[in-house]
Amino acid sequence: MIQIKQVFALFLLSTSIILIPCTVQSQDAKALLKKMDDLMMAPKDRIATVEILLENKGGKEKAREAEMKQKGADKRLYRYTKPENQAGIATLSLPGGEMWLYLPAFGKPKKISLLAKSQAFTGTDFSYEDMDPKPYSERFDPKLINSTDKIWQLELTPSYEKSDYSKIVVDLDKTNYFPTKMEYFDNGGQKVKVADYNYIYSGKYWYAKTVTMKDLKKEHSTEITMKEVKFDQGLSDDDFTVESMIPADKRKTDK
Repeated sequence: MIQIKQVFALFLLSTSIILIPCTVQSQDAKALLKKMDDLMMAPKDRIATVEILLENKGGKEKAREAEMKQKGADKRLYRYTKPENQAGIATLSLPGGEMWLYLPAFGKPKKISLLAKSQAFTGTDFSYEDMDPKPYSERFDPKLINSTDKIWQLELTPSYEKSDYSKIVVDLDKTNYFPTKMEYFDNGGQKVKVADYNYIYSGKYWYAKTVTMKDLKKEHSTEITMKEVKFDQGLSDDDFTVESMIPADKRKTDK
């Protein structure tokens, strides 16, 4: 007859066999997501011209252009330059998920509330939440759900409240650790958006040359293309203040 101690020992052994793969998988998923973040955030700073192409389900297109500056992982400034009726609009992302919007007609920047982050980023198919520069590993809990000869597939669950998504499924390139695709699921579990990435190598950094976001419900897409990209330009923190969103000739000065 098997003794109680033997039964308990067998139980512990079987439990450890079940738990060890789950623990290793969790650690691997976190390490993979951190590698993706490290690749995306490798430059000290960057500046670029951003071309934005919007296309509706009828095939009609609208083009925009903006200047982009980014420093580190959590400071990013967009300023639209084209078309004329969009010129001067600016968005600023700061540490802690803080975001600001400047519309020339308002005359001063407005802070974007947490609830407003689910809204479209200046009329594109990206939301303000999508454009948050904070590292993914600080915003999501990852789980490894699939592996092929070319990609790892991670399921990212938001670790913060009031996200517009229940999860994001990421295809991660096995050679260089950049994302090739992200699928976004709403809080009802339905896939609502898909982003496709085209990364290229320039100098000593990989970066997303083009990103195409498709809204599956609206049958609308936004393609972002980065041009004239320059890295490690020595940008100052002064380039990322709320005041810097306002054109120099429109800023109020103390007399």
